[in-house]
Amino acid sequence: MISFLKKLSIVATITMILVLIGGALVTKTESGMGCGANWPVCEGELTAELIIELSHRLVSGLAGIIVLLLSVLAWKYIGHIREVKFLSFISIFFLIFQGLIGAAAVLWSQSDFVLAMHFGISLISFASVFLLTLLIFEIDQKFDARSLIIHKQLRRNMYGLAIYILIVVYTGALVRHIDSSLACTSWPLCDNTNPLSLSFHFGQWVNMGHRFLAGIAFIWTLLLFLKVKSEYRQSRVMYYGWATALFLMVIQVVFGALIIFTLGNLLVALFHALTISIYFGLLCYFLLLSNRSVQAEKLHITEPKKANN
Repeated sequence: MISFLKKLSIVATITMILVLIGGALVTKTESGMGCGANWPVCEGELTAELIIELSHRLVSGLAGIIVLLLSVLAWKYIGHIREVKFLSFISIFFLIFQGLIGAAAVLWSQSDFVLAMHFGISLISFASVFLLTLLIFEIDQKFDARSLIIHKQLRRNMYGLAIYILIVVYTGALVRHIDSSLACTSWPLCDNTNPLSLSFHFGQWVNMGHRFLAGIAFIWTLLLFLKVKSEYRQSRVMYYGWATALFLMVIQVVFGALIIFTLGNLLVALFHALTISIYFGLLCYFLLLSNRSVQAEKLHITEPKKANN
């Protein structure tokens, strides 16, 4: 069963990535109404928008079935692992929540500010499935970091960064939904020829706001990597994990710039969404390790008291 769970978890993770990319593709190509104001059925002429929207719905439905099966089996067979039941519930809950928001967007008109939440919810759902996959692979200790202790200050930084990344992701989704990806024609500033200009329209303010927040995320990731390099150099999970996180953040910034230089190339935009998804999934794994560290510290404090009694 464990072997089957591993295979199923990999399929679930890949499927969730396809859901994320499909959602970004729907937004980027403005195919949200490709099936008309109908859900879950799809009606209308056979157009590229209809094919994109219908494909996204089918993949999302398939993901729901796979993730539900994974969650039920994981709960049943490895539910004794403390995080499994919580992640199983979260995986299903946010996947359903994501589908309901998508349905609401089709059946009732939603503001761009509400629609921008969709990608963030999908990101949480993907991260839950990804963590569940890692827990399954921990069973035979081929991928295990349960003995790692992360100190409080670093834990707080990781929690803060995770919340902050969701804000950055929201602003990026808002840029797409209000069609402002090319509102600024220069990079890193909106207008490199006039760097002191502040006469922006709304789309440019949103675009530059996203760039500013993304820049802070890059600096924050860099500082955490340097801290990990200094204090956890002997931990392969911490060192190589945060080196990977920094690499992903660099790639994310590069893809963000390339969106401008390639005039909104669709493939570049999709890789931009994919990179931040993988980064967030990795960051959530460190949150899981941080939570374990808290439990380990509590156990370390209470054990001497029990011994004295």
